[in-house]
Amino acid sequence: RAFCSSSGAMSVQEVASKASPSVVEIVVSATESGYGMFGQSYTSEGAGSGVIISSDGYIITNNHVVEDADKISVTLYDGTSYDAELIGTDSKSDIAVIKVNADGLTAAVIGDSDSIQVGDTAVVIGNPLGTLGGTVTDGIISATDREITINNESMNLIQTNAAINSGNSGGGLFSDTGSLIGIVNAKDSGTTSSGATIEGLGFAIPINDAMTVAQDLIANGYVSDRATLGVYLQDVTSDYQDYKAGLYISEVITGSGADEAGLQAYDRIIAADGTEVSSYTELSKILKTKSVGDTITLTIVRDSKQMDVTVTLTAAIQDTSKS
Repeated sequence: RAFCSSSGAMSVQEVASKASPSVVEIVVSATESGYGMFGQSYTSEGAGSGVIISSDGYIITNNHVVEDADKISVTLYDGTSYDAELIGTDSKSDIAVIKVNADGLTAAVIGDSDSIQVGDTAVVIGNPLGTLGGTVTDGIISATDREITINNESMNLIQTNAAINSGNSGGGLFSDTGSLIGIVNAKDSGTTSSGATIEGLGFAIPINDAMTVAQDLIANGYVSDRATLGVYLQDVTSDYQDYKAGLYISEVITGSGADEAGLQAYDRIIAADGTEVSSYTELSKILKTKSVGDTITLTIVRDSKQMDVTVTLTAAIQDTSKS
């Protein structure tokens, strides 16, 4: 115990006691159109987790937990339930913020994900399977900066072997001081294509990244300072008629940097700043290194002719821009 107190480290029990009141259960419902005999709509339900980041009711979670939800219900650690309002979502970082109308809530202590090290204790608290709220699992930090592609977005995530199940998404990854160091967003399980069994691979969005997005969502409702081309893109995975497989512009947003630079629908992007790209994921990785006002030189093919087009990147044009 003397060693523990000198380092500030706590037991898993102490971490759970400190952090659990800041973790909530989230249940969402969405109306979907059915394809039955009468084409009736039906309601689908999903569940996840979230972490309270302010005592007045702001909660951080994953975009994939709450996107497209008609109704969001939140249950606190003490069993109190609230309807929640969606403040903002961001699919690129898989972060969303919701809010309940309450005061005096226990907010998580925000840690520093840049200071974590491989081998550090990791404690996951969430709502696995959507029914087991407040579940605590522990392990270690397996990697601090693992590049993973999820839903075509390249992300740099914390890897842990603490048990993660469906419903843990949006929950907290805590350090041995009970500080929030990540937002759980993915797990790998099952078997690989070669038949190897996968276990003990969980991933979380570093809290320094997650909070930057969350603060922007709270202030603006969307991420306001991300550099964007101002186009919709489509991956064509195999040759089709006159179109070769590759990354195509499907639409150019009026008034965007791409529009000003003269890019057009059906342009195929084959390189960015001299680096070959053939998919949305590869281009997205390069765009992530850019700031608003920077330029990017795209090599495109149009009508079988190759050309370079330099685009000045702008902030997102709200509700339209995807990249």
